[in-house]
Amino acid sequence: MSSEAEEKNRALVHRFLMAHARGDLDALGEMLAHEFVDHSLLPGQVPGREGYIQSAAEQHAALSDIRYIIEYQATDGDMVISRLTMRSTHDRGTLFGVAPTGKEWATPLIVINRVSGGKIAEEWSADIVTPFLEEIEQQARERERVEQDLRVARRIQQASLPEEVPEVQGWQINPHYQPAREVGGDFYDFLELEDGRLGLVVGDATGHGVPAALVMSTTCGMLRAVALSVDSPGEVLARVNEALSARIPPNMFVTCFYAILDLKNGRLRYANAGHDLPYMQRGGDAEELRARGMPLGLIPGMFYEEKKTILEAGEAALFYSDGLVEAHNSGGEMFGFPRLRSLVAEHDEEGLLVDFLMEELYSFTGDGWEQEDDITLVTLQRSTQ
Repeated sequence: MSSEAEEKNRALVHRFLMAHARGDLDALGEMLAHEFVDHSLLPGQVPGREGYIQSAAEQHAALSDIRYIIEYQATDGDMVISRLTMRSTHDRGTLFGVAPTGKEWATPLIVINRVSGGKIAEEWSADIVTPFLEEIEQQARERERVEQDLRVARRIQQASLPEEVPEVQGWQINPHYQPAREVGGDFYDFLELEDGRLGLVVGDATGHGVPAALVMSTTCGMLRAVALSVDSPGEVLARVNEALSARIPPNMFVTCFYAILDLKNGRLRYANAGHDLPYMQRGGDAEELRARGMPLGLIPGMFYEEKKTILEAGEAALFYSDGLVEAHNSGGEMFGFPRLRSLVAEHDEEGLLVDFLMEELYSFTGDGWEQEDDITLVTLQRSTQ
């Protein structure tokens, strides 16, 4: 066969492959010989010309953005050998018994076509089903592993949260914990101390999943152990920081606010390890409870400033995690600290502050909101009587 005839055969196969990629079934029909034979039938494919066209239609019904990247073509008489990579996205329909995955799929192929009388008479191709199913199976195993990690992290996190809220005469304590799908490291705790005092902890371990849950659980245990023997919030955080710095994984840390409330007179002593500043509702305003201190686990030997205030009758304090202020609406706007502070200041005594803030959050984010991070709120309010 002359080189000119071989070049025509190569050009025909090139057009044929591009028509297959476009899903141009009419073009395929024109280029296929009536006695076409496919030697590499796909599952469920009917032999012959019509079966080949139907198989191409089914692939396009299941895959979008199909591309054939031809890397090499060679001819040997009436045989044309093509080495190419097929790329597509499985997002339209079922393929080889697998429902749409939304994943982009890429597989190398070698296709051999025999040309006779200016038509594609025969085709041999590599198995594309096995790589596809193997990739789907691998993705399924990975999803199962992630889901298993999330289940373990949730169990660790739930086991670390207090089972009951202290019921104290003259005080109203209301926690709200709302986990995101991907478990974060939020935590809160209540510690019943001597002499009618109550310890209150709100914190957040960086990261997600099992590592964050383990760090959070460890921190909770350390805080409980130290707080039972140490009377100063600043000293409690300093000791926990010292112990945690030697054990925490690299690039992880814990923000934490710890306060001790004297239930008899409303005196609140507190220290902060890099956590979002709580707000105290007082006289139609919202004051920040500021105290300096680095997050736990970063640097040993840290000092934690200790402050105090008094919650008078009718006043309330809000402790929270960053999942609230960092929530975004559909326009990309963040809920933010100024909005939160304003809402705390304007809230009246009717209804719980926690419920009010969550209603405002849902109104801000709108329908279809996908929660990005865990949300933890704890309010502490002194009764008016």
